Amino acid sequence: MFLGSFTPKLDEKGRFFLPTKFREQLSRGMVISRQPERCLAIWPVDAFQAEVEAAATGRSTDENSRLMQRMFASGASDESADSQGRVTVPSVLRNYAGLDKEIAVIGAYTHVEVWNPAAWEEYQANKEEYFAQVNNGGNKE
Repeated sequence: MFLGSFTPKLDEKGRFFLPTKFREQLSRGMVISRQPERCLAIWPVDAFQAEVEAAATGRSTDENSRLMQRMFASGASDESADSQGRVTVPSVLRNYAGLDKEIAVIGAYTHVEVWNPAAWEEYQANKEEYFAQVNNGGNKE
């Protein structure tokens, strides 16, 4: 399970140090993919395979299913950490997520997400009230 928030930096080659607590779970390889919120997801290979199987169940005649399959697969990249625990984020994925030197890396249970820090702060601010209401059974006390 991936938990926590971290703020590593991207170097000039588009690499960052994977948080130590995530390295073992990703040691057998990982897949980096686009997420709809303009962030990236880093999946252990097995978890990515489960996502692929779920996405592939959509009917090929359904436009939304085709869209999700295309966007998910075409933006995915097989990666592995180097001996120092650094992961390279391909430039096309860095551009998609608006990543520069500063990044936010968060645990999301089954995968890791990489965000532009300003986008992550905005997302949290926009979803905080909803999150509080959902976790309070919808009560506004």
